[in-house]
Amino acid sequence: MQMTPSPQDHVRITPTQSISALAHGWRAKCLQRLIRLDVPVPPTVALPITTVRAIAQGQAVDCAPILAQFGASALLSVRPSPQNPDWGGPSTVLNIGMNAARHAELIVTHGAETADRLYLRFVRAYAIHVARLDPDMFDGSSLEDALRAYRDQTDEGFPDDPARQLTEVMRSMARAWEGTSARLLRQAKGAPEGAGLGLLVQEMAQGTGPGLSGSGTIQFVDGQTGQPGIRGAFRVQGAAPQPEAPIALTRRSDAPSLQDSAPEILEALVRHGARCRERLREEMQIEFTVADGHLSVLDAVRVVRTSRAAVQIAVTLADDGVIPHEEALLRIQPRSLSEVLHPQVDPGAPRDRVVQGIAASPGAASGRIAFTSLAAQTFAARGEPCILVRRETTPEDIRGMHSAAAVLTERGGVTSHAAVIARGLGVPCVVGAGDMRLDVRERQLTAPDGRVFVEGDILTVDGSSGEALAGAMAMVAPSLDGNVRRLLGWADAARDIGVRANADTPADAELAREFDAEGIGLCRTEHMFFEEDRLTVMREMIFADSPTDRAAVLARLLPMQREDFLRLFEIMEGRHVCIRLLDPPLHEFLPHTREGLRSLAEALDRPLSEITRRAEALAEFNPMLGMRGVRLGIAWPEIYEMQARAIFEATLDCAARGITVVPEIMVPLVSARRELELVRARIDAVAAAVRARHGGSFDYRLGAMVETPRAALRAGDLAGNAAFLSFGTNDLTQMTYGLSRDDAGRFMGAYLQSRVFPEDPFHVLDADGVGELLLIGAGRGRAARPDLTLALCGEHGGDPDSIAFCRKAGFDYVSCSPYRVPLARLAAAHLRLAERETPPGERDWRTGDLRRAAPPAA
Repeated sequence: MQMTPSPQDHVRITPTQSISALAHGWRAKCLQRLIRLDVPVPPTVALPITTVRAIAQGQAVDCAPILAQFGASALLSVRPSPQNPDWGGPSTVLNIGMNAARHAELIVTHGAETADRLYLRFVRAYAIHVARLDPDMFDGSSLEDALRAYRDQTDEGFPDDPARQLTEVMRSMARAWEGTSARLLRQAKGAPEGAGLGLLVQEMAQGTGPGLSGSGTIQFVDGQTGQPGIRGAFRVQGAAPQPEAPIALTRRSDAPSLQDSAPEILEALVRHGARCRERLREEMQIEFTVADGHLSVLDAVRVVRTSRAAVQIAVTLADDGVIPHEEALLRIQPRSLSEVLHPQVDPGAPRDRVVQGIAASPGAASGRIAFTSLAAQTFAARGEPCILVRRETTPEDIRGMHSAAAVLTERGGVTSHAAVIARGLGVPCVVGAGDMRLDVRERQLTAPDGRVFVEGDILTVDGSSGEALAGAMAMVAPSLDGNVRRLLGWADAARDIGVRANADTPADAELAREFDAEGIGLCRTEHMFFEEDRLTVMREMIFADSPTDRAAVLARLLPMQREDFLRLFEIMEGRHVCIRLLDPPLHEFLPHTREGLRSLAEALDRPLSEITRRAEALAEFNPMLGMRGVRLGIAWPEIYEMQARAIFEATLDCAARGITVVPEIMVPLVSARRELELVRARIDAVAAAVRARHGGSFDYRLGAMVETPRAALRAGDLAGNAAFLSFGTNDLTQMTYGLSRDDAGRFMGAYLQSRVFPEDPFHVLDADGVGELLLIGAGRGRAARPDLTLALCGEHGGDPDSIAFCRKAGFDYVSCSPYRVPLARLAAAHLRLAERETPPGERDWRTGDLRRAAPPAA
């Protein structure tokens, strides 16, 4: 049997009434706080979430007790009151209670134009939101036309009974909240499945009357920048054709303002705003009306703000003692910092989408299309920004990516070559745009809608949304200002896990310092070899006929590498620097086209047939599982020996300049204890030789990069020869799933849509599968060596969920792309503050790293 919700469920909001956001929604609680602050809020009744849910399920509600709370002739509004303001809600409906009789009364008291305007506004809202009629039927129509259209479409006259009007409005809003579209929309904003909606019935405070009358909004900060200042407008009641003419709030030259017309009203609003800021601890936008000089405040909501403004507001509130530093930190979502640190497309600009792909590196940039790295370098030399558009990038494209303002690829996923390099460079990147067609020979791109773009045409790449847009878009500039730095300083004081940066070049290291990384957690040395002068020497080494010849060529690379490492050590000024020895298969350093092979033959003064034959011999069916990483170091040990010598000599050079460095050398792709033993023996021998030759003293730490399932399972074996284990989750995810990180983007969308995976495992760490390997590796490693340093240096290192996993697993630090370091620092602070009862982390006396308790041995 259906039961009518009890009239006692309807609560008149007063200073002493029991109102809570959980039971009545955030707006109801906010209005009660305004009333307690003596803000002139019109009489308001709150319907709890349980009552609204019952109405949505078809149960009737007796509106008589609600109407009895207001005067007989009062007009009412119904406003949504969700539990969280970010979840949205159905549209507010105004002027409930308008009918023919009330209309006639208003003609006498306020004039026909005002009466018609109020009645027509209600008829339109009721027809669209309650009767669900076509909005176009009521645009530009007169009151008579609107009433006639309503009758024609519903076969009945517009309802006159206020109780029926109120009942139908509440039922419509309750059902709209429970609708499928609304549910999916708020779930996308993070709302739980059972998110509730309350409703507020409020007496209309009409901005009408013979004296100064109108309505407006006011706020006391700029929503774009967060800077203080009065913003808003006041719409004065007037006559047709401008019944509500807007004027400024504060005095301006040669223009009317509220400050001129009614300074006492503006002073009252400023006073109310200051009290709201102090007591509600937030910057609020106030919605108000003035009727014949009498002020009413209808609502106060949190000022809508950009990410940059949010940081400014939070820091200012903390500086003014309104909120503590910890709360300021928690008000800024870590992922929103991407909008502060990168240029963004102006949110108000119209967007002409060319293609949709995967958002791989945040930010946005406009430029001319370049289909080759050479074209990108040519544009850059002319001072013209360009967009490098490729089917997929390879190491040969590094120089082009350095020259480009953004990158767009047809293939790839979030850990593809293009994505990883672009994030390291801080370049916007969209990958996996499979709906576009590239013709590199003809140098043209065909969009899904058939439009053709040729080299030199202008595109905008929005790496935050995954879109490529036609033309040059208006941009919002990035800013790492003092407020961001102060906020991140507070984050550093709160967090208990270290944050380093993946930095491959001196430019990357400069960024790492700019973003206050604790050091370099991953330096991929292969990226140092792709400059033209070094690449030629590297290729000569690859084509050497014997170990002796290889060593002779490597001797020419030695001073280049030593200078690279010396520069890194100087930039980091004694902070941690973890250098990964050469990892990729050698064929990646060779050209892939016949023209490139011919040029290499000329450079090496060898026959093209020999160059082609040797290049084919180096090619592998599955190079990611072939002779790379430690396998390369064991088969061609001269390479690792040269790199180790360069590291140690750079360390001594730093010591002579007063910079103490304890370099960390990481061996990639280790799977067996013997691999690490062999490499360690050779590196120890090089260290001894450098000490003997130069007469200096230095320490270093050797570790392994855990990228294979076997390495995770046998971490206890590896720990005997390793001071640290750094989990490379890009390759570990690839090998655990049996997925190619470069090709998974082709079907990942279908997998996510079908819920095969809850998230892209290359984007969000797979805690159940890959995560279990991390736990096993961490536990077994620490069981064998309690002082073992644990780290994560894959692209997951900048993801808040992955950082949470690493904290719980007892990792010492995470390492991520430089531009993600601020995000990681803030995310780590959020996690620590969410566990206030947890004792603070302690620093390890050996390395200075922030440490947590070791995980249990597996």
